[in-house]
Amino acid sequence: MDTYYNPADLAKFPTMGEESPELWDKYMAYYGAVFEDGALTAREKALIALAVAAAVQCPYCIDSYTTGCLEKGCDEAEMTEAIHVANAIRGGAALVHGVQMKNIVKQSEL
Repeated sequence: MDTYYNPADLAKFPTMGEESPELWDKYMAYYGAVFEDGALTAREKALIALAVAAAVQCPYCIDSYTTGCLEKGCDEAEMTEAIHVANAIRGGAALVHGVQMKNIVKQSEL
């Protein structure tokens, strides 16, 4: 079955710079700098990136950052735990937005 997601498209990501090479170069310079060792190691940043990729549900990013995590020595248990952290935060965010619903319910009772 065909789907919107095609793993082969990940290799085409650089084509996004064809029409705006200046912007692409700026993005890539920033992106590269973000993932260098700093206060966090590149390994820690890869785990964060994988968790964010799962939270925003980007299959291309999940593929890329899973590979990156493996290349940086992460194991499946660490990657799974990072994704659980993202899920806990995302789920909590959905729940806390329920307060908005409760506010509207309370206002309608007045």
